[in-house]
Order: sequence, then structure tokens, then C-alpha cells
Amino acid sequence: MKKSKWIMGAVITFSLLLVVVAVMYFTEIGYTQKANAEPTIDEILESSVNIPQITTNLASNDFIRISFTIQTDSKQAKVELEKRDFQVKNLIIQELSEMNAEEIQGKEGQVNLQDELKVKINSLMHTGKIEQVYITESILQ
Repeated sequence: MKKSKWIMGAVITFSLLLVVVAVMYFTEIGYTQKANAEPTIDEILESSVNIPQITTNLASNDFIRISFTIQTDSKQAKVELEKRDFQVKNLIIQELSEMNAEEIQGKEGQVNLQDELKVKINSLMHTGKIEQVYITESILQ
């Protein structure tokens, strides 16, 4: 009789332990999936900053009129980026002044510019980071 109660207690304890482990495992998977989920368009817009049109000369004596939207990883990073507006514009103008028209033309040139600006603007940031730089308007003459 004592032996069967002991076995029954061990089975119940083991079953409860399995339930606890299963709940912890599936809860962790849920958190991981949520953390890795792509942001919605509303979340992207809430953490993005528009850089209005900039007109500047290129190294090739051409000029460009260009504007950007910069996506950050959080609302706090967005606030910091908005405060650093003048520094961001300065970086953009400096980067463009070193480029020739041929370097900016086409998809590859635009992607290279976006990537370079992302790295340089990230070097300014103390809160959060830049996720993506989008060219929203571009006229090259």
C-alpha cells in the first residue's frame, strides 16, 4: 500500500514536471518568434524619420536633388535621430560631394549609397540603431 502511494506520488510529480518544462519551452519559442518577427508597416512608420530634399553638387560637377526616409529600431532612436538632423544632413552632403554621377546611377549605386549612409549615421547614434535608409526621391543632373 505504501509502495503504491509512493509510486503514484512519483508519477504525479513527474507529470507536473513535464507540464512545467513543456510550458516553459513553448513560452520561450513564442518569445523568440515574436522577437524575430518583422515589424509591421505602422511600427516602421512610428520609428522612421524623413530627411527632406537636399540639393548638392557631386564631385563630377553634376548636382543631385535627393530625399530619404531613415528607419530606426525604436521610438527612442527616432527621437535621437530627429535631434541629430543637422549632423545627418551634413553626412549626406559630404558623402555625395565625394561621388560621381556614375556612382549613384542605377540600383547598385543607390544601394551602395544607402548602405554607406546607414553605417555612417549609425556611428553617430547613442540610442538604438539605423535599420534601413530609403531613397524616397532622386533627381540627378
